[in-house]
Amino acid sequence: MRNPYTTNRNRLADVIAAIQVMATYKFYKADHSTWAKRIEGNESNGEYWKTIFEEHPEFFRLGGGRNKASLVWRRNYQKLYNVDLEEKISREKFKALTNEQRVRISRVPLSNDDISTLINTAINLHSSEIDHKKDSRWWVAIVSGLVGIIIGSLIKVFA
Repeated sequence: MRNPYTTNRNRLADVIAAIQVMATYKFYKADHSTWAKRIEGNESNGEYWKTIFEEHPEFFRLGGGRNKASLVWRRNYQKLYNVDLEEKISREKFKALTNEQRVRISRVPLSNDDISTLINTAINLHSSEIDHKKDSRWWVAIVSGLVGIIIGSLIKVFA
């Protein structure tokens, strides 16, 4: 079974970069090109980042017809963050806003502790997969040794 953490050597770094940006950007959800521009400065890599988001549902969710992505942890918070004032507003203030004003309301950015927890989780998942890959190769040494014995025996018999 293919694990996304080992599909390319930059995967862990990409997941960590996406977590950092998506946890702190003023809007919690954006299209893939916007995330690509925010994360690496190149909006033409939107499809690459869509793949990252799809392959790591432990951190990311796709919505809006699968054209937008968000960080799962951040989606848990209510939409009470005014992106212009950079502060949380009350539920009463939110209810009093017009539909036009509500467009400028997002979910609260994650705290440094929350971000650290997500990054540590990504590192642990990556490390576990590397260990699992190493453990799954235990048989290579045994088979190689047996093949060597068989070849050595055949050479003695036919020599």
